[in-house]
Amino acid sequence: MKLFNHGVPANRDRRKRRMKILATLVAAAWCSACGGPAPSGGGPGGGARIALSLSASTAIAPQDGTPAVINATIARSGGDASPVSLAVSGLPSGASASFTQPGTGTSGSVSLTAGTGVAAGNYNLTVTASDGSVSSPASLALTVAIVAVVGSAPDPTLGLNGKLAQFMATSFQPASWDYTFFQQHPDTTPLNDLGSHHIRLQDLSVPMKASSSPPQASDWDFTELDVVVQPVLGVTDHSPEYQIAVAPNLTGMLNANGQLIVNPANLATFAAYCANLVRYYNTGGFYWGGKHFQSASNYPIIWWGIFNEYNINGLTPSEYVELYNTVVPAMLAADPRLQFSALELSDFDYQEGDPRNNLPTFVAPAGSGGVNAPVNVASTHFYSSCNQSDSDDQLFSTVAGFVQDVEYFYQELRLRPDLAGVPVWVTENNVNADYSDANGNSTCNPGQKFVTDQRGTSAFFAAWRPYVFSQLGKAGNQALYHWDYDADAQYGEVDFGTGNKYLSYWVDYWLGAMFPPAPAPDILQLSATETTTVEILATKNSDGSVVIMVADHAVHTPADNNGLGDPRTVIVDVSALGKFSSAEQLTLDAKTDATHGPGMPVSAAVAPQITVSLGGYGVTFLVLKP
Repeated sequence: MKLFNHGVPANRDRRKRRMKILATLVAAAWCSACGGPAPSGGGPGGGARIALSLSASTAIAPQDGTPAVINATIARSGGDASPVSLAVSGLPSGASASFTQPGTGTSGSVSLTAGTGVAAGNYNLTVTASDGSVSSPASLALTVAIVAVVGSAPDPTLGLNGKLAQFMATSFQPASWDYTFFQQHPDTTPLNDLGSHHIRLQDLSVPMKASSSPPQASDWDFTELDVVVQPVLGVTDHSPEYQIAVAPNLTGMLNANGQLIVNPANLATFAAYCANLVRYYNTGGFYWGGKHFQSASNYPIIWWGIFNEYNINGLTPSEYVELYNTVVPAMLAADPRLQFSALELSDFDYQEGDPRNNLPTFVAPAGSGGVNAPVNVASTHFYSSCNQSDSDDQLFSTVAGFVQDVEYFYQELRLRPDLAGVPVWVTENNVNADYSDANGNSTCNPGQKFVTDQRGTSAFFAAWRPYVFSQLGKAGNQALYHWDYDADAQYGEVDFGTGNKYLSYWVDYWLGAMFPPAPAPDILQLSATETTTVEILATKNSDGSVVIMVADHAVHTPADNNGLGDPRTVIVDVSALGKFSSAEQLTLDAKTDATHGPGMPVSAAVAPQITVSLGGYGVTFLVLKP
């Protein structure tokens, strides 16, 4: 029986369908072989076909104008040899492309150039080959790279006459709510490994509880305080800085807000209290109510900070000077070896926190209301925010203000010859200064629910802290203290509850390890084609080794809050430094294992130009050894 379809035999119809299917499969195979979308267009009867392939899927165009050349190969079918031309779309503003056109041949090239006016970053381009009727596209990832040229000589305008004399440190706050850390986690190895200098102890566990008449032994209790102080005395340099943060809560000493009432009687009592602290830790102790009080450690405490953030704790600048001039001589009488940190200003964006409202009084002539007691360090505190809703971009933008304030400190100190050589220390530093009140609301923003700012321990921190470290070190700051060691994901280097390390621990660890303050390394001259999104620091040690830090603080979008950052590539030109025998590289970023850290630096290729690429927020250290 025969079947008919519009008068065409069924077997002929099936044969035509098979031929169409075969043609479709051949075309699909051709497109698969070309590695990109199927060519478009074509002449009568199917016409010629072209396929474009590139010698690389990525290109790096340095901002110094060095072209990135990508070779192009044209595959043809159909026997047609029409001229083929290349074009590029998606170029960033200011970038240019030039071509060696394939014409009737099968090869050509694309040359991409980016000058200093082209923003660094990654861009997606499309290269298209066309003969006028048929075109074939191929994707190309373009990286516009920053170029940093390291000079062979120190830069005397930076740091301390060209030296990076800044050490890394950390902090504790012995207080009723967190003094138990070492009881829960007695292993001090992580703290010792951190290598902090002059670990800061901000004392809120005030050991003087009363002032009985006659004196009673129960007036003093060092239990809470020494649960923290004694382990700290046993690690790193065995030389913490004890900050006498507040006055004891004795009758008539504090107002309703818990702030010291400054009058001669209270200052005399406070000075006597401070002198007894010195005796307890340094000179064999003291007697009170028939009991002898003395530290269990043989290590004395030589460094002392006088009061905490007086400028937001109820004291005027002149009252602070009066307090300092009263307390310091009494402490020196107990132990003449002591060194003192003065001011300890809160300096986060408060009107009263501006050093310009505080330093002029402090540095006034000693006979005209200024400080007249010895000053060994002038200290201040820097936080980038007090509002968790502030964007990453806003937080990074505060670093320039930190630098200006450090420079202002030195400007004012130089007004007095006896203070001109006093170094500046930043004794508190972190991303966000906010904390929760008793109702779970923001202390800085009443009515707004407090939310832990994860940027204190996320990849954001791996960009932010190195950026701060470099900028402050270049400005001559000589100490950078993390606030604080044992806390939560907003503040901590290790978690108070678990003892586990955060990423912030490893960032601070490697900053201290890569840039030891003694002997202070030279800060090398350096020029870069872009400095707005990447921080670069190059130093040379006394043994001839060179350390180069590249921190990527480029935000992906202006609204990002704890975002991932934006990729950056930096070509570091070290050709002026001569030859090196080896190179190592270490990176801290979102991929770093916070528990175990990044491991040790890994070998890198030694070359006159070394390329550093970061996929977002993070920092890379290059170590070049002679």
